[in-house]
Formats: sequence, structure tokens, C-alpha cells
Amino acid sequence: MTAASPPDVLRAPLVVEFPFTRSLGPVQSAFLTGLREGVVLGVRTSDGKVMVPPTEYDPVTAEEIRDLVEVAATGTVTTWAWNPAPRPNQPLATPFAWVLVTLDGADTAILHALDAPGPEAVRTGMRVRVRWAADR
Repeated sequence: MTAASPPDVLRAPLVVEFPFTRSLGPVQSAFLTGLREGVVLGVRTSDGKVMVPPTEYDPVTAEEIRDLVEVAATGTVTTWAWNPAPRPNQPLATPFAWVLVTLDGADTAILHALDAPGPEAVRTGMRVRVRWAADR
């Protein structure tokens, strides 16, 4: 009996990219314009809930939704995870928390980075506010 030789390993380069430009519809366009102006907009779904960030189609009925609603720039952290070593191109170069925040007036949470001095400064249920960048 002889040992079988290992099979040849096939290799091919792989580049993951999305080489397209996305145009924004009326809801996403209004949301991003609102952020530029220092306003957070959500959208009211068919069951009366306010989703932030907004979508253009109701997740339950799949119907188009266009009822934009302004929500507060304050909210409550619903859950979080500490990021002790940010990677290149992440929102902050120093350690920070990824948080899900339900803004006042919204029924869904939005994922965002929270600039905090350490994990001991972050807790579920804490109140936070938007800190707008000077250049939006």
C-alpha cells in the first residue's frame, strides 16, 4: 500500500465589490437630507409604528409608505457591544461602543457608534443624544 498524494489545491483571486451607484428614492433622500439639516426622520408604517431609519416599503404589508415623521435627537440604548480595537474605516479611531438606540418618537432602533470613555460608561437603558458633526 502507498500513501495517496494530496490533491492539487486550486486558487483564484476574489475581489468582493459592489460596482454600482444607488439612486435614492423619496424616503431615503428625505432621510439623508434631514440628517444634513440636523433632523432625524422616520416613516410611519401601516400599523402606526415609526421606523428609523425609514424604509420605502412596509415590512409587514410590502406596500409603499411615504408618511415621514420627525423623531427626537435623543433616545435610549437598547443593547450595546464594546469595540476595544477599531479597525480602519470604522466611525471612530478610538475605542467606542456599537449601540442600538431607539430614538424618542420611534418604535425601532438604529445602529450607531457611541463615543464613550470606556465600557463602564455604557449601559442598556442609558439616555443618549445625537452629536451632530460640524460638517455634514
